[in-house]
Amino acid sequence: MISSTMWTLTIVWISSLLMSTQAQATASLLRGNDRSGRCQYSFTVASPTEASCPSVGSGPEMESLKSRLGVLEVLVARLAGGEAQRTVAGTGLQEAYNQAMGEKAQLQQDKDRLSQQVADLQKRVAELQKEAERLRSRPCQQPPPPTIPQHDTGLRPAAGPAPSHMVSRPSRTQGDTSSLRDPSWQYGGPGYQELKAEVAEVPALTPGLTEVTTGCGELLYVGEPVTHRKADSIAGKYGVWMQDSEPVAPYGPGMVWRIDSVGSEVRQLFGYEDMEQLSRGFPTKVLLLPEAVESTGATMYRGSLYYQRRRSRTLIRYDLASESVAARRDLPHAGFHGQFPYSWGGYTDIDFAVDEEGLWVIYSTNKAKGAIVVSQLDPHSLEVKRSWETNIRKTTVANAFLICGRLYTVASYTSPNTTVNYSFDTATSQSKAISVPFKNRHRYNSMIDYNPTQRKLFAWDNFHMVSYDIRLGKKQ
Repeated sequence: MISSTMWTLTIVWISSLLMSTQAQATASLLRGNDRSGRCQYSFTVASPTEASCPSVGSGPEMESLKSRLGVLEVLVARLAGGEAQRTVAGTGLQEAYNQAMGEKAQLQQDKDRLSQQVADLQKRVAELQKEAERLRSRPCQQPPPPTIPQHDTGLRPAAGPAPSHMVSRPSRTQGDTSSLRDPSWQYGGPGYQELKAEVAEVPALTPGLTEVTTGCGELLYVGEPVTHRKADSIAGKYGVWMQDSEPVAPYGPGMVWRIDSVGSEVRQLFGYEDMEQLSRGFPTKVLLLPEAVESTGATMYRGSLYYQRRRSRTLIRYDLASESVAARRDLPHAGFHGQFPYSWGGYTDIDFAVDEEGLWVIYSTNKAKGAIVVSQLDPHSLEVKRSWETNIRKTTVANAFLICGRLYTVASYTSPNTTVNYSFDTATSQSKAISVPFKNRHRYNSMIDYNPTQRKLFAWDNFHMVSYDIRLGKKQ
């Protein structure tokens, strides 16, 4: 059986060889495994009439081809899905990019608009500065004197009518619980207030007084102003200068202190070894205060600088030796930042003072309705020890100081020949009108303080640091 089969295959092979000479590549012998795994030979000859014939089955090659085609279909599907996802992601990124560019364009427009506003404001500031310089250089025209009603019967000197702005009011102690502002209290501009104070000046009857060279007494005389230095820049148009009447180491009694108070952030305290160094303009010490100073009301006492913190009613004690804040306290109900200033303005609502009896503060409250309140302070803690409410309107006087427990006020800050026009005695709680000549040589006096050791008044008059000798007297 096997040999017969072999012979048959041999014959077929020989036949195919013979036919190959005629048909060449038209016949082929194939060998492969059948479904049972046995080797099978097959002989094929191309049909001369048919181009192709339908397949009746699938061999291993076809199955492998189908498998490969399936894999390719899966890969194509995956690639198609990834492309769609990339398309969606690209669309989202494009939208975000477009939105960001739109916001950038809007921000650029806002920046251009704000830059234009800044340029307009800078132009306006420059115009205001020019206007301010023009007003400073132009002499001030005083309005005609107003008619002042003389109807107050609460306080009358021995002769002449009582000033209209002095209202009789009993003395008060601390405990004011009123609010900060009183809408019913109306006060005019500084020019009118100063003029009103000048018009209200009356000569006082001064009983026989004898001059005293030591000890306390009433103010009899203020001498000619002596100029020690002129400030170098516009920052020194207003300011405060002082000497400690009771100095503490490491600074001696000759040390002079100065603050230029023009500016929005006044914090520099200049120290000079003596008057000569002040006049030459060579400070030996410059301290940067931890908080800004308000106006010209500061003073020096027992090794500490006392001043009002900017835009507040807070009192500060700055210790010079440690160069730090030693105490701070709010002054109860005190007006601040332009509510009850002196007639020249300058936010002089709170004014420290020193005399033979200690440390004081001059101010006003809403409840006092603009009348000067004088309080004696504990120099260590700044606590109010005792207060007096006077009958002198703070906004109608140019400045004030204390000597021997008596408050004195000056009528005008610009008039070259004015007077110390009122006094209030804290010992008796009594006010009276006086008329002690006082000179504003440079015609814009923004600060007056008393030094009990030197028995002088220190003042800041239109860039100039000046001092005045004084004389005190007692009743015979």
